[in-house]
Amino acid sequence: MDKTRHLLRAGLTLAAAATLPAALAGPSAAASGISVSTTGTTVSVVTSACSQINGSWGNAALLTSSQASFSQGRQVALAGTTISQSAAWSGVSPGTYTVVVVCSSGSTAGSQSVIVSSAARPPTTASTATAAPSRGVAGGLGGASRDYGPLTLGVGGALVGGGVVATAWFLRRRSKPYRL
Repeated sequence: MDKTRHLLRAGLTLAAAATLPAALAGPSAAASGISVSTTGTTVSVVTSACSQINGSWGNAALLTSSQASFSQGRQVALAGTTISQSAAWSGVSPGTYTVVVVCSSGSTAGSQSVIVSSAARPPTTASTATAAPSRGVAGGLGGASRDYGPLTLGVGGALVGGGVVATAWFLRRRSKPYRL
């Protein structure tokens, strides 16, 4: 009976842990009915959640991080058909934005964050080429941008090996406390 109760508790905990990320994420962009994409400095949004009222589908707004409400953003009227409505902004400077779609009925179709990267640069010629940066690659964990010597790698390997041995010893001792 005790094992059954333990298994039931473990199963409930596992189910709760599996659904927790989805619950914390809140309504996703797909569930809210909008899809946002970027191409260069153009941001576009597509939705099928709005219906036409008095000849208007609604509006979409592009908000910067310092803008808090729909009325503060760059607004564009939605255009389209009963199947899908869309809006686009061109010449958007690099940064992080939030796209909000409000239907003509006053309901919010959804919101989604988007990152606009810098515009593509025109190809350079040999006469205007610049030297490569001196810092090298600066992405990831940093291991690719610096060459560590054999001593540093040896000490790191010894620490990892010591940790594995200590873990094995601890687990063995815990399972049979009368052994060393």
